[in-house]
Amino acid sequence: MHIGIFSKTFPRQTLGETLDMVFDHGLRHIQFDLSCAGVSSMPERIDPTLVASIRRELDARQMTIAAVSGTYNMIHPDLEQRHAGLSRLRELASACHGLGASIITLSTGTRDPENMWRGHPHNHSPEAWDDLVNAMGEAVTIAEASDIVLAFEPEVNNVVDSAKKARRLLDTIQSPHLKVLIDAANLFHAGELPRMEAILEEAFALLSDDIVVAHAKDLRQDGDAGHEAAGTGLLDYDLYVKLLRKSGFAGSLILHSLAERQASTAIAFLRARIKLADTA
Repeated sequence: MHIGIFSKTFPRQTLGETLDMVFDHGLRHIQFDLSCAGVSSMPERIDPTLVASIRRELDARQMTIAAVSGTYNMIHPDLEQRHAGLSRLRELASACHGLGASIITLSTGTRDPENMWRGHPHNHSPEAWDDLVNAMGEAVTIAEASDIVLAFEPEVNNVVDSAKKARRLLDTIQSPHLKVLIDAANLFHAGELPRMEAILEEAFALLSDDIVVAHAKDLRQDGDAGHEAAGTGLLDYDLYVKLLRKSGFAGSLILHSLAERQASTAIAFLRARIKLADTA
């Protein structure tokens, strides 16, 4: 298991300066957002010369892209916006191998027309589920053509808001190009924090064979996704890391939802939790 961090944690004028900050914090694995290279996170077109430039910067520091951020609202109520997102995903997928990346992260979307991180009552409708299955099927076709993996993230405000629904989606799509990004701070509906141990154990029982990326952040309340730096909230990190280890996870545990000034403390916190899990 490797500790990594969102590239956007260290906003700088140039990509090289951003990567230097990651390097100086002792990390070599990142979840990469193209905005760090001076373009939008999901551009309409990605210039091959930009891809080559990014790769050179990474190779110069012996860094690895654990995953590329490719989140868009897969079930936006406006069909044109869904199609635009899918088109941008295709462009991002085509750039992955040049970047040295093999995983793109996704969320499963919401019916909220303005904020893709906000829940909506219609997320639980059969129509929303059907739209997600159709959209994910198209996305997986793109992943297959580019020989990459899509990793979607169960999150309480999205259509896939639980480990059970994540398992259902995996079983419906049935593709080796569709896997899971697990974030333990995103799994607790209102009133569920007292059941943290049971919910986390269920999530890993259902999904452990399909987890390819993990996120590390924290939460102060249930009923919403976590927004706190790892180690500053209520998440049982000893249990989370233990379950990752037990599942055989050997990928990157990516820090996010933290300020730059919190990075050193959060990294030290994760290293201690991993060491404890290794000696338990």
